[in-house]
Amino acid sequence: MPPVWTLPRLYQHFQGAIDLELWTIPYYLTVLYSIKDPTTVPYRLIQAAVYQEMLHAQLVSNIANAYGYSPTLSAPEYVGTAVPHIDFDLDTPNPTSIFTPYSAELGPLDLTRVNTMCLIEYPEWRTQREPDLADDVTDYGSIGEFYDALRVGMEQLRGHVRGNQKQMDEFGPFYQNSPPLTVTESGDAGFLQALTLVDIIVDQGEGQTQPVETIPTEFQNTADGFQDAWPHFQRFDFIRRMPNWPGVYTGVTDPPAGSPGAEAQARLIADFAGFLDILNGMFSGGGAPPAFGVQMAKLGGDILSCWKLGAVPRYS
Repeated sequence: MPPVWTLPRLYQHFQGAIDLELWTIPYYLTVLYSIKDPTTVPYRLIQAAVYQEMLHAQLVSNIANAYGYSPTLSAPEYVGTAVPHIDFDLDTPNPTSIFTPYSAELGPLDLTRVNTMCLIEYPEWRTQREPDLADDVTDYGSIGEFYDALRVGMEQLRGHVRGNQKQMDEFGPFYQNSPPLTVTESGDAGFLQALTLVDIIVDQGEGQTQPVETIPTEFQNTADGFQDAWPHFQRFDFIRRMPNWPGVYTGVTDPPAGSPGAEAQARLIADFAGFLDILNGMFSGGGAPPAFGVQMAKLGGDILSCWKLGAVPRYS
């Protein structure tokens, strides 16, 4: 018998899902902009994954809002080896025995960071059991298992779905073959729409069950993707296995006060806080401001500026 879900527990898991999706974005962006040549394969593979992580954050928000919960975003922490709500040691086999060393600390494209990215997107091997409900949203061995559990809660509470509640669609133009990226129906029909949004998330990366899979055509980017059929783990494991990697910038975590690197970090921190304010407004039903795309581009420039000035990017 599956565990009994309540709305507060479901909301806790929605917040956990948005925490997970947001955490990956600065981590991947930091690695991305450390690569000096944007035409290289690793750059393009990581960039395409970042675009999809932004889509996933939107989809989680739409699902949560359809169930009556508006998730909130705050600056992630990058400390030690902790990834929000995931304990890699719980997975079988333990992937940390393969993808080591790894670290949640921000840094350039290197083996440590690529191993961490592989761990985050590591396929969920155990697919023949009912996922457990973790009360504190920290007892899942993989993102795939996390989303499996979330599916159970969504199904049990599908009667709470209400269509057209604070829905947003900034990425529809990039997915011309996709089903709608919003929840417009209520009850069982709305639940099926929400389930499709979960399918997009897990099929693109957060929950595949094999190391090599193919993203369904309808879930592939039709505008600016790269190797669109590859889920995230396959992208990052491909980079890991490459015999040669492109040149990268290096930097220090704590540049001297008043130095160009420290000033670049301060700009990035301020602009990232503003970006989160925009996202919080969007996810609570405010819609995207006209400058949304400009703000995203400015963040990329801020991250690159940190690297060029010898500082590891910081977001808080």
